Amino acid sequence: MTTPIDKNGESAAKLKTWLSEPMSHEVKLAVDRLRRAEDVVNVAVMPDVHLAAGVCVGNVVATTRLIYPQAVGSDIGCGMMALAFDAGADSIRKQRRAEKLLDALKVAVPTMRHRSLDAAPQLPVALSAMPLSASLESDARREGRIELGTLGRGNHFVEFQADEEDRLWLMLHSGSRHMGQAINSLHARNGVRAGGGLYHLDSESDAGRAYLADVEWARAFADSNRRCMLNAIAGTMAELFGIASLPDTLLACDHNHVRRERHGERELWVHRKGAASASDGEAGIIPGSMGTRSFHVVGRGCVDALRSSSHGAGRAMSRSDARRRIPTRKLIQQLGEVWFDERLADKLCEEAPSAYKDIDAVFRAQRELTRVVRRLTPVLAYKGT
Repeated sequence: MTTPIDKNGESAAKLKTWLSEPMSHEVKLAVDRLRRAEDVVNVAVMPDVHLAAGVCVGNVVATTRLIYPQAVGSDIGCGMMALAFDAGADSIRKQRRAEKLLDALKVAVPTMRHRSLDAAPQLPVALSAMPLSASLESDARREGRIELGTLGRGNHFVEFQADEEDRLWLMLHSGSRHMGQAINSLHARNGVRAGGGLYHLDSESDAGRAYLADVEWARAFADSNRRCMLNAIAGTMAELFGIASLPDTLLACDHNHVRRERHGERELWVHRKGAASASDGEAGIIPGSMGTRSFHVVGRGCVDALRSSSHGAGRAMSRSDARRRIPTRKLIQQLGEVWFDERLADKLCEEAPSAYKDIDAVFRAQRELTRVVRRLTPVLAYKGT
């Protein structure tokens, strides 16, 4: 494959974009810097792209040998799960039931940590058997356990939703918590500085192999974390309202990872940071915001997008801008009939729907990347602060 030449005469990786709005100047600079990084051969920009440290969220990056941890991010394995219930959404729409559920979620799904190690679940046996860097093993035994089954802050959420037939669904978004950050920090010290604030690891070196093993551990931990929360919430619904979950409806995916994939005639390291894998027929979950629709999708396997799609709506404002520009009353107005803990409203303004891009515009921009199979509207949202 011929390496494209950018406008400055420098070699640059092939770039493809699916945009719901023009990229900002800062995002353009970050993408251009990434395209010129050593061994980067393809960059695909998703419609939810927005600025982040090192590499933008909404970027897909392919290399032949080098690994760029910043193109994965610190919340390794962050992703989504969804599950249907044997009930209609009306079962939680009444105020008394919604308030009861919100209070119960605070107990079933702690925001940051369990009260103690005794109150925390055990790490799954399969996870304990996976290789992990020796210096992280004590973190896993303590911080990993005490955060297993916890939500986290920021854009992580638990949301109850109604599909087109008004069936009740659960959707949750969370990641590898402290462990992903610890893995990222450890391997940043071993990276080779590549200019522009980027660093890389050689996938065939001891340092590169150790990072890749830790990434797989973090992805498995993040998946276990989501399953713990899912099970706790399903138990809560059964206990509170006698509503059963439907295990056969479970959907799961993650959107912060790096893995070896075959694209055409090449074996590539494909990094996704805030981007979902969307191979032909692959099931996916793409959320909107607290007050807007979310979607269950299947991938179309778009070759130019490295078989990827957006992971959500993407931020339209930074958190600091949102806190400054969106008053509490506006958040409450935008959420309309969505139940949430209004006592936290002043702390949730950075998560207001207007702080995010238009999810419908995002989907129009990625028609060739995914096909929508289910549309869901929010009924109740639980977030940490």
